[in-house]
Amino acid sequence: MPTWILVADNSRARIFSAEKATGPITEISSMTFPEGRLHEGDLITDKGGRSQTPGAGVHGVNGEDAHKQENADRFASLLCEDLEAARNQGRFRKLYIMAAPALLGLLRKHQSSSLRQMVAGELDKNLTTQPPEAIRKHLPDFL
Repeated sequence: MPTWILVADNSRARIFSAEKATGPITEISSMTFPEGRLHEGDLITDKGGRSQTPGAGVHGVNGEDAHKQENADRFASLLCEDLEAARNQGRFRKLYIMAAPALLGLLRKHQSSSLRQMVAGELDKNLTTQPPEAIRKHLPDFL
C-alpha cells in the first residue's frame, strides 16, 4: 500500500503517491476550489454593518476575512472527507500533509481520529505550485 502526500492551499490540493519508501512521488489526484481565490469583496454583496460603541468610536461589525475563512474551512472539510473515504477503502497506509499554515490548522480540525493516526508528518508550507521533485525534497528520505 502506498504512502500519500497531500499538498494544499486555500484553493488547490494535489495528492501524490509514493509506491516505494525511497522512491519518487507521482501525482494521482488534484482538486481545485475556486472560491478560495476570491477576495473578500468578491464574496459579499453588501458592506458589513457598522456599530458605535461609547468611547470606542465607529467600527465594522463583521470581520474582514470572515467569508474567506468560511471558504477555507469548507475546503478543508471537503479534503478531509475525501481522505477519510480513501482511508476507509485502504488506498494508503500513511499520509504526509504539506499545507499553507492557516489551512493546516483547519485540516487538523476536520480530521477524524482514525485519519489523524495515519498522518506520519506535517509541513506548514505552501508547495502547491512546485513540481514533484521539489516537493519530494521536503519529505523524509525514507517514507
